[in-house]
Amino acid sequence: MHNEPWNLHELRRAFADGRLRPSQVAEEALARSNGNPGRNTYLWQETDWTRKEAQRAEAMPRGTGGPFGDGRAALWGVPIAVKDCFDLAGAPTTAGIEFYRERNGIAQRDSWMIEQLRALGAVLIGKAHLHPLAYGITGENPEFGDCIQPGTTDALTGGSSSGPAASVMEGSAVASIGTDTGGSVRVPAALCGLAGYRASLGRGDWRGGLHLAESFDTLGWLFRDLEDAPLLNIPFAPAEKKPARSFTQFAYVSDSFLDDCEPEVAACFHASVRELEKLGLEGRAVDVGWWAESMDIFAPIQASEAAKLHAGLFDHFQPLIRDRLKWGASFTPEQIAKLRRRHAEFRGRIDELFARHELVMLPCAPISRITVAAAKSAEGDAMRKRLLRYTTPFSLAGVPCVTIPCSAGGAQIAAAREDDEALLQLSAQVGRHRREKQG
Repeated sequence: MHNEPWNLHELRRAFADGRLRPSQVAEEALARSNGNPGRNTYLWQETDWTRKEAQRAEAMPRGTGGPFGDGRAALWGVPIAVKDCFDLAGAPTTAGIEFYRERNGIAQRDSWMIEQLRALGAVLIGKAHLHPLAYGITGENPEFGDCIQPGTTDALTGGSSSGPAASVMEGSAVASIGTDTGGSVRVPAALCGLAGYRASLGRGDWRGGLHLAESFDTLGWLFRDLEDAPLLNIPFAPAEKKPARSFTQFAYVSDSFLDDCEPEVAACFHASVRELEKLGLEGRAVDVGWWAESMDIFAPIQASEAAKLHAGLFDHFQPLIRDRLKWGASFTPEQIAKLRRRHAEFRGRIDELFARHELVMLPCAPISRITVAAAKSAEGDAMRKRLLRYTTPFSLAGVPCVTIPCSAGGAQIAAAREDDEALLQLSAQVGRHRREKQG
């Protein structure tokens, strides 16, 4: 077995020059699966099905051209995990809830997401763990077990894209599909020392995927190496992409915003700011005190939309989720309309920020670790709100974000909507700069 987990470029080069075959790597990925303490990285996995998928990929004809010269897509033969809120024909979709696994039964057709991945020749290793209904930021799950980081005994992965993070950490997936509504790619990436990409709102197709709150739900990836970022604009890049811009400047939140940040996280964030400056971008600190209202706008709209999706079923869910849904159902149409006006105003102000500064940067979370005990303590709710203060402004804006992994936590860099490709290219530059610095 290959000693270290693969990155995407390394693996595809090995496929292209014939040193490896997808079937070999699929066996390694299956052997690494469910390597976390709860043995629950995946909520569905069938080894024979995955082996057949690897054989199917191998049968795709070789050609010329393309990113690796073999005429095949960047994801060809690559082990991929998918968050278990997307349908796969022949498998159940739990959305992290036993009730939905039983109620919905076996999916009859692939979701759009699975269709795209299979068409590209990716090899699906399994359907990964998630916070129930994708409605949480910690990775706790009372029915399928909490998702603990591989290599630790008590550190939660973060959520709701918990299994996708664990799959990349343990090396059973080179990259993993997640979703991000209020931080569900960004926070697990930061807590697990991974890179993450949250796409612009509206990219991709949710057919066969379970929404949480359609106004904020985005698709995304968790992965290991920032240099792989530009290859992950698929499968949800638009058919006609605008030319990628070259960024020249960025804003970063002033220290007044970081008053609840762990010192190590704040230090790593400032180091990430310096990295962008060394790449030639001009940085400027900005006061974003007006972001304080973001959770007051985000949380009720999210809860209201989730309540409509799961109407009549609240009592089948755990108490914390049930109570959030009941709260969401309590808002009147007039109250939601008022919140949507506030949302539009907030989004407009964020758009102005990007028009002035091109990029905006802040930590993904103020902490670098969530223990099971901390999440379940009396202070757990306050901790969740503390995390979401860092992520909900960009959720309201619907903008693309990349998580830059740090030794403590991670930094998120956001660009204006539909500047995804330019943001991914910049992320790769950061990755190359780090590699060159390490020698």
